[in-house]
Amino acid sequence: MAVTNGNSDKERLIVFDTSLRDGEQSPGVSLNTEEKIVIAKQLSRLGVDVIEAGFPIASVGDFEAVQRIAREVGPLMEGREHIGEPMTICGLARSTPGDIKRCAEAIQDAPNRRIHVFLATSDIHLKHKLKIDREECIKRAVAAVTLARSLVPQVEFSPEDASRSDPDFLCEVLGKVIEAGATTLNIPDTVGYNLPEEYGALIKHLVEHTPGGDKVTWSTHCHNDLGLATANTLSGIRNGARQVEVTINGIGERAGNTAMEEIVMAIHTHPGAFPVYHNINTRLIYPTSVMVSELSGMMVQPNKAIVGRNAFLHESGIHQDGVLKNRQTYEIISAETVGVTDIALVLGKHSGRNAFRERCKELGYSAINEEEFQKAFVDFKNMCDKKKNVNDEDILNILNKIETVPSKHVEL
Repeated sequence: MAVTNGNSDKERLIVFDTSLRDGEQSPGVSLNTEEKIVIAKQLSRLGVDVIEAGFPIASVGDFEAVQRIAREVGPLMEGREHIGEPMTICGLARSTPGDIKRCAEAIQDAPNRRIHVFLATSDIHLKHKLKIDREECIKRAVAAVTLARSLVPQVEFSPEDASRSDPDFLCEVLGKVIEAGATTLNIPDTVGYNLPEEYGALIKHLVEHTPGGDKVTWSTHCHNDLGLATANTLSGIRNGARQVEVTINGIGERAGNTAMEEIVMAIHTHPGAFPVYHNINTRLIYPTSVMVSELSGMMVQPNKAIVGRNAFLHESGIHQDGVLKNRQTYEIISAETVGVTDIALVLGKHSGRNAFRERCKELGYSAINEEEFQKAFVDFKNMCDKKKNVNDEDILNILNKIETVPSKHVEL
């Protein structure tokens, strides 16, 4: 099992997956209850620490899905023996009594449960959306956390649009909710605005200047509007965050959320660069990606890092030659490490002789002599100029024109 083991000098990174909540807010995505349970069970096996199962107040269907996940997935320990505890089931709630009580009811059957409350703190949100001042904001935040903590042992608070909020005001609000009982403070870059240096500096400032900040877990929540969600999240980790809010394949509103697979494999590939370890079974990353893509209907772009169809494929002749000799020449991650098993060289106009020869052998044509091979290679290159995609059938058609009988046809 490919799990990054914790060292005495490293802290555990809590992986909080919000694919079923923020991820489902992707335009056009709507998962039914059975599909959510299937995904939740897979996330539990994957080693996710906290799952945000949904927004119970949103609809009867959402409430029922969260409730069933709490009951049916909450106690599961399959694949989690190395962690020693079941996944925490979390529900989202606005900072209103009705939301919070409904959320508590939905998750009450889970052995480990958490309420995640949020309230905007940026001046633009306070003025134009909530139409309240900073004093009222603090009052509502404290009341929400106080109520939530009276109902569950774990309470997470998110100051929505934190990245565009006044840092000093954030310290004040967050200090008050810590006093009220918050156990995790999540800092959202709600609109994907920050640069990595800015987001990391914000996390560092809050950790160092918030009263009681040493008593809570600090969390990241980044959106990908500028393509910086992963970079921002990693910057947050290096500046004190010990929880990351992520989604499978990076699904989510607008341009999406931080992709879980990218964070996990960045830490896996650069263990010395981050002061944390994770409990994710990396060999389940690709199967989980495929499951979420199929059930959500959100196609993974072919060149998506870690889980894209092309992530471990090579067409360049120079690259193919290197990979055939040693995969580490052009691959920094073993495909098997993330659960990819059907890797292959992609043959096209950029492919060289070594890659074409290897494919000929795989197709059973190991007995052709050099003259026949060179002729077949020329025909292959000519076909590549005419066709965008050359498949095994095309190559077999070329090879079948050669008089030599394929070796696999004469083996007894």
